[in-house]
Amino acid sequence: MTIYNCFFLMLNQTKYTFMLTAQTVGLPFLNPYLEREADFSNGVNFAVSDATALPSFFLANYNIVNPVTNSSLDVQLGWMQTYFNFTCTTRKDCAQKLKNALFIALFQAGKSIEFVKTTLLPPIIQTIKHAVNEVINQGAIRVVVPGNFPIGCFPLFLTSLQTNDTTAYDELNCLKEVNNLSMYQNSLLQQAVQELNQENPNAVIVYADYYSAFLWVFRNAALLGFDLASRQKSCCGIGGSYNFDLLRFCGNPGVPVCPNPNKSISWDGIHLTQRTYGFMTQWLIRDILAKVSTQSFELI
Repeated sequence: MTIYNCFFLMLNQTKYTFMLTAQTVGLPFLNPYLEREADFSNGVNFAVSDATALPSFFLANYNIVNPVTNSSLDVQLGWMQTYFNFTCTTRKDCAQKLKNALFIALFQAGKSIEFVKTTLLPPIIQTIKHAVNEVINQGAIRVVVPGNFPIGCFPLFLTSLQTNDTTAYDELNCLKEVNNLSMYQNSLLQQAVQELNQENPNAVIVYADYYSAFLWVFRNAALLGFDLASRQKSCCGIGGSYNFDLLRFCGNPGVPVCPNPNKSISWDGIHLTQRTYGFMTQWLIRDILAKVSTQSFELI
C-alpha cells in the first residue's frame, strides 16, 4: 500500500518521532517536496523547519518574528494542494489514491504564557482544524494530530525561566506553569480532534499524546538506562544548571558534546536524543493502535 505522510512542523523535533515511527513499521523516509526530481512513490514531506501555524503577517501584529523562516502552515498546505492537483486527474482519482494514506499533521507553538493562552492558542487550534479538514477534502481518511510536549521539563525553558521560587517547580523539577500551558493546548487539541471526527464520519482522526509519551520516558529514565543526574541537562551544550546557553548553542565553536548521548534525554536543550525519540515512538504506536481498530486504521 502507498502511504503519503504530510508533516506540518512547528518544532523540528516532532519530525524525528515520526521518522522513527516510519522506520519501525518498515516505511522509508520521505523526500522533501521541493526536491522536484525526488522519488515520491512512498509519500511526500511538506515540512518546513521551525515553521509556524499562524502566518507571519498575523504574528507581526504582535511584534512576533520568526528568525528562522517566514513560512507557515498555509505555505505547506499550498504545496500539498499543488502536488495533488498535478498527480490526480480528478477528485475521485485523488480519493482513490489516498484511501490507504496516513496523514501526520504536526503542529506546535512561542510570548507570555497568558498571552499565548488567550491570544495565540485559539487561532492556532482553528488553523490546525482547517489544515486537517483540507487534507480530508483532498481525500485523506486517516490523520494523526500530535499534541505538545511537557516543555517545562526542557532545558530551554528551565534556563530561560529559571527562578529561586521552589513552588514554581513540580515533583519532577519541571516548571508547572509552562507544563500547564502545554496541557491546556493539548486539551484544546483533543477537543478539536473530537469535533473533527464528528464533522468527518468517514475519516479517522487520532490525537497522539506526546505529553504522556515524554513523561513516561522522563519518569522511567533510570529504568530505561538514562543518567538520572543529567535528566534535565543538554547533552550538547554548555553553562548553567541545565548545560544550556542560547548564546552558546550546540554546534557553536567550543560547545562540547557529552561522552554518551544514549545516557541523555535532551540532545541540545530543545530537541531530544535519538534514544529518547525511540522510546517515545514505541509508547505512541501502542497508544495510537489501542485507540483505533485495525480495520479502520492500518500502519502497514
